[in-house]
Amino acid sequence: MGLTIRRIRKFFPPLVTGTVVFTVGLSLYPTAVNYMAGGAGQATYGQWQNWLVAFFTLAVVTALNHFCKGFLKLASILVGMAAGYVFSIPFGMVSFDNVAQSGVFQLPQVMHFGINFEMSACIAIGLLFVINSVQAIGDFSATTAGGLDREPTTSELQGAILGYGVTNMIGACFGCLPTATYSQNVGIVVTTKVVNRVTLGIAAGIILIAGLFPKFSALLTTIPYAVLGGATVSVFASIAMTGIKLVMAENMSYRNTSIVGLAAALGMGVSQAPASLALFPDWVTTVFGKSPVVIATLVAILLNVILPKERTAS
Repeated sequence: MGLTIRRIRKFFPPLVTGTVVFTVGLSLYPTAVNYMAGGAGQATYGQWQNWLVAFFTLAVVTALNHFCKGFLKLASILVGMAAGYVFSIPFGMVSFDNVAQSGVFQLPQVMHFGINFEMSACIAIGLLFVINSVQAIGDFSATTAGGLDREPTTSELQGAILGYGVTNMIGACFGCLPTATYSQNVGIVVTTKVVNRVTLGIAAGIILIAGLFPKFSALLTTIPYAVLGGATVSVFASIAMTGIKLVMAENMSYRNTSIVGLAAALGMGVSQAPASLALFPDWVTTVFGKSPVVIATLVAILLNVILPKERTAS
């Protein structure tokens, strides 16, 4: 995908890119709400304490974003999470048991699982990486649109997707699972407007330290889901609004509104009703039923190519 991005870039005009980014934002709302409720599958899911902590965190983040300037405004998410973390302690949401049980230092085992090429697995993972690359285009577009007020260049997209693929191959040699571009982090860039390689490099270094020092990574996992949900719900909203800005940059004619509306409707609709694909093979559900971004992207591209464009008056 990275090597062929120059040929397929023409299929991603601002109308399509904006629709993809908008769908990315919408797809994250259930994640934020589940986090605010305490984390899906958790024993305390839905308890009022979770909602109280979540709304407290959200209030702090919102207040810092709109009433403060400088450092406090830029660090609103971090400060809000810190405030929510402290606020959640009296409710018994923070436990350090995992920190005590974790080791101090641990190196990854190179080629722990060995190498075995199974054709079915290669095809399945390859197809999933193609789908993830399509979503990555939306994430990268949201990052540059929200942080730099422009679309990414073809060279930037190519480098980003190539780097995404190469790092996954290197990570696999250390026994790591494949990663994604994680739209949640895109929202932080969109909110803070901080697009700086040094800053993002430091963030990567912190994650690397967490991978080498289990106690540090266990400490990060003590952050309650409610705190994460309260801090990120506004971030996810900013992604959706960035998509709307990209879409509105185009002339919103009946043709264009049809493309955006149908793509978002089908993408979100199928993902919210996974049982609708129950009679299809499992791979169909895996590819099209897990993320609304995939269907929304394909529908937007097809409609943009098929539907006739309006003729401008001469």
